[in-house]
Amino acid sequence: MSNLIKNLAFTCIKFSRTNTTTSKTNFLLKRAYNSDLSGTADFTQIPIERIRNFSIIAHVDHGKSTLADRLLEFTGAITENTGQSQILDKLQVEKERGITVKAQSVSLLYNYRGEDFLLNLIDTPGHVDFSSEVSRSLSACQGVVLLVDANDGVQAQTVANFYLAFGKDLVIVPVINKIDLKNADPVRVTNQLQSLFDIEPREVLRISAKLGTGIEPVIQAIIDRIPPPKVNREAPLRALIFDSWYDKYRGALSLIYIQDGAVNVGDEIRTCYTKKTYAVRTLSLLRPQEVAAKKLVAGQIGLVGCNMRSSREAVIGDTIYNSANPVEPLEGFEPSRPMVFAGVYPMDQSQHTNLRSAIEKLTLNDSAVTVDIDSSPALGQGWRLGFLGLLHLEVFSQRLQQEYGAEPLLTAPSVTYKIRLKPTKQTLKSGQEIFVNNPALFPDPTQIEEGFEPMVNGTIITPDKYLGPIMSLCMERRGVQKNSTNIDNDRIMLQYELPLCEIIIDFHDSLKTISSGYASFDYEDIGYQSSNLLKLGILLNGVVVEELSSIVHVTKARTMGRRMVLKLKEIIPRQMIHIAVQAVSNGKILAREDIKAYRKDVTAKLYGGDVTRRMKLLAQQAAGKKKMRMVANVSLPRETFIEVLKK
Repeated sequence: MSNLIKNLAFTCIKFSRTNTTTSKTNFLLKRAYNSDLSGTADFTQIPIERIRNFSIIAHVDHGKSTLADRLLEFTGAITENTGQSQILDKLQVEKERGITVKAQSVSLLYNYRGEDFLLNLIDTPGHVDFSSEVSRSLSACQGVVLLVDANDGVQAQTVANFYLAFGKDLVIVPVINKIDLKNADPVRVTNQLQSLFDIEPREVLRISAKLGTGIEPVIQAIIDRIPPPKVNREAPLRALIFDSWYDKYRGALSLIYIQDGAVNVGDEIRTCYTKKTYAVRTLSLLRPQEVAAKKLVAGQIGLVGCNMRSSREAVIGDTIYNSANPVEPLEGFEPSRPMVFAGVYPMDQSQHTNLRSAIEKLTLNDSAVTVDIDSSPALGQGWRLGFLGLLHLEVFSQRLQQEYGAEPLLTAPSVTYKIRLKPTKQTLKSGQEIFVNNPALFPDPTQIEEGFEPMVNGTIITPDKYLGPIMSLCMERRGVQKNSTNIDNDRIMLQYELPLCEIIIDFHDSLKTISSGYASFDYEDIGYQSSNLLKLGILLNGVVVEELSSIVHVTKARTMGRRMVLKLKEIIPRQMIHIAVQAVSNGKILAREDIKAYRKDVTAKLYGGDVTRRMKLLAQQAAGKKKMRMVANVSLPRETFIEVLKK
């Protein structure tokens, strides 16, 4: 762009502020000016007071990624009508499911009142299973844009994200999206924000991210309301690693927020946790594509490549500093605690090495997943992975297949229980506690003093006409109601204490079914509670099959046992011997089904003679089957385990 056009654009920008209306021509000139600004500006020369770090937080499908697209277009980071939407949703699983899984960062430049501002935007996921992504992103921000759908209003995850930002003392810019919808009611949603969060109606902005309406006031509110970062560019380097991923050519790349000092290409840096030293090979800004930089200064968010060969070296929450100037580590963030565990095995043991490599690389990109080695007589060598929720488990499995070509076999999800053991002769002290997430490791009932199961505080927001069925569902899942709040005339917020094991499988689907899709659900961990737990085992002809056992509450043991034996009766193939399928707990048979043996007609060759000949052949067959049943093991094909454990 020539200097003449640039000056004309800047003159139009100043002129448009003195008028009540801004024409489409002025909008295009603004975007052209910002686009040229983005390509020529030196980011290191922007003073600290003109830097804004913020995230967009919202419930699922309230328009976070669409708003991010409009911000990128308005600031000239991307061109309009590129044919792409949700630019920051780069993963295939995100495009297929229409949800954000990974928080993505982008640096934007915007000219406001004649001055250039650097806006570091982080687009975050909305689903409860990826709340750790939101928490990590907020550690690098001074404010958030709280986005609410003008049609659906405040949802469960909206409440959770608000208090997550409020607890970190971040400035909150409330924005109502989708005001162009036919059933949009911004006034009702504004009243909800006021009644729930004490947000003044005059502070709420109204936009349509799809049409691009009201985007400029949002940017101006971000600049005016959110404070600049509190950093020191003269101090020694201190930077926080708040995300990382693996590149097959450059190794592990770390996304850092620079709190103090500056980092240059060629500097020698060290991490506080691993104590390893690296030479900085590359620095870059995300705009949203990588743009190479020679230097990053305090207040900025950028990507550093320093030849980290192993995925274990890039620790989320670690502090980077100059090796010549040791510093105190930055306050990181609490590591997320897995809520749901599942066994992951290769479909064939020849694929074990490839699957191990894929899991190592993907866990670098998804640090919320925990990995422990596990093995099974039926499925071979594998791993026990911990996830934040069921959707997290599904997305991780899908990413293993799509991004690394692996074919994992996932067993049925379970949770971690806490068991307090009785004192023994060797240790007379009582109160020894162990954590069990694998039913095969559940101790003998005679050794257990008390059992504990994980509990969650569930928040349900629903139209009041579905209140009865939802309360029945929660009571069926052993929930205890703690609170009930009327949001407006039509909607109500319920809070229940629920056992985690009761909600990880199909609770969300059941809730959506009985509420016709209108209810929303969110939960947070509240620790352990005493519970009467049992190990439900499966016997095949009296032999325990550990891979099919599970840990259940005493009130659910008979129901779960009955369901399991009926399922096994359908799946286990018939054999030459009779098979008794039994569900057992504490030595008591709770349910039983029989799989009849194949029958061979041994009397087919008889064409006459005395009946004693027929009886003799039948007696020999019965004796042979009895002997076979005494010495033979029931062999279950691998496919049977796969069918049972995946359900």
